[in-house]
Amino acid sequence: MTAQVFVLYFAKSVELTGVKEEQIVAVPTPISSRDLWRLLIQRHPRLSVLQDQVVLAVRQQYVAIGDQVVTLGDGDEVAVVPPLSGG
Repeated sequence: MTAQVFVLYFAKSVELTGVKEEQIVAVPTPISSRDLWRLLIQRHPRLSVLQDQVVLAVRQQYVAIGDQVVTLGDGDEVAVVPPLSGG
């Protein structure tokens, strides 16, 4: 199965992708958070600099990048949340 999802980019990820949000059609589901991250890097290779720092939020629930499997539905939001700059 696949799902159509909306991806929201925040902070540094906006600079790296050049977009604040986008729609991705045909995301495989269920999918591990690691594979979902890889899919985003395929679309925006510059995101790879955030590799070990970023977390994803699926339907406003934080998901660490790893083996955790998420099931996506049409219209779900996936947010890319890089670390906030310190200060």
